[in-house]
Amino acid sequence: MINIKTFSCNMLQENTYVVSDETLQAVVIDCGAFYPEERQAIVDYLRNNQLRPVHLLCTHGHLDHCFGNDTLYSEFQLQPQLHAADEFLARDMAEQARNLFGFDYDRPTPPIGHFIANGECIGFGTHQFKALHTPGHTPGGLVYYCAEEGAAFTGDTLFRMSIGRTDFDGGSWTDMQHSLRSVLAQLPPATKIYPGHGPTTTIATELEYNPYMK
Repeated sequence: MINIKTFSCNMLQENTYVVSDETLQAVVIDCGAFYPEERQAIVDYLRNNQLRPVHLLCTHGHLDHCFGNDTLYSEFQLQPQLHAADEFLARDMAEQARNLFGFDYDRPTPPIGHFIANGECIGFGTHQFKALHTPGHTPGGLVYYCAEEGAAFTGDTLFRMSIGRTDFDGGSWTDMQHSLRSVLAQLPPATKIYPGHGPTTTIATELEYNPYMK
């Protein structure tokens, strides 16, 4: 059984997830911690619960999902892992801050540790995630799906009753439609969705009520 701890981070209330199991190995998904107290809260949670983080997974390369990557790199030597199509976003956080968010950002960008391919399995403890390539919000969007636990971490591809924007650099409405209808809609209806922003939901709920899934 997995344990999922959610941290609401930064000015955009991004969801950072720490997922662990009985072995005390853990993965961090989308470390968006911006403020010092957010960064410290995640570090303290990992250490106080004697968790051993083994992967830092990014659903995509946008800055609000990566603010805290440098803290996990300095504290635990974790390097971010993401799809190669989002390298142009993740390689320079300061540049993205200026171009996309319009402010100066002077924290270091940690080196990318691994490019994750569609269908790749990422193991931790006795569990694993399957990476599903879901472009649309960004070209390298990924969903991390744990079939055993019926859980999917969808980043900014799918929210409760909504979806991520497709008008940013590299976004595509056509790709988003395919990701929603040909990838996510094919997951079991009971799959619980842990989005990049907002509350949890399920595939069944989104298929019934989310107009973008129809």
